[in-house]
Order: sequence, then structure tokens, then C-alpha cells
Amino acid sequence: MAERAPAKKTQGFFRPQRTCPFKGKNASKIDYKDTKLLSKFITERGRIMPRRITFVSADKQRELAAAIKRARFLALMPYVEK
Repeated sequence: MAERAPAKKTQGFFRPQRTCPFKGKNASKIDYKDTKLLSKFITERGRIMPRRITFVSADKQRELAAAIKRARFLALMPYVEK
């Protein structure tokens, strides 16, 4: 049998670990009155973005969803964008 060439070692794709934007020292608080912050976590159609895209932890995602829903109920944010 013929000898095989040594396997080429390739560098894997490096993706830095993303962390929750609401944890840490300088983290912003989730508040239903802060519509500028909340609008970063909804799509252009008005839907709440999922955790896998925003990298928000599970407990903070529940808090964020409640704040967005409260802001919508109080007419601080729209339910849908046209």
C-alpha cells in the first residue's frame, strides 16, 4: 500500500463567546419606560427577537418580553410596524 500524506490541520472558525447584554457591571437595567433600549430587541415588523439572535439569558429574556409587552399596553411602543 502507498503511504498517505499527513492530514492537513486547518484552523477552525473562531467565534467569540457572546454574553448577555444585561449582566455585568455596566449593564443596563430593563425598564418598560426605556423604549430606545427595548426597540433594539424587536424586529422591524414589531416581533420580539429570539434569544439565539440577541444572546440574552433566559431569565433576562422573560423580563425583557414582559417589559416590551407592558410598554405596548401603555402605548409607549407600537404592537406592529407597517
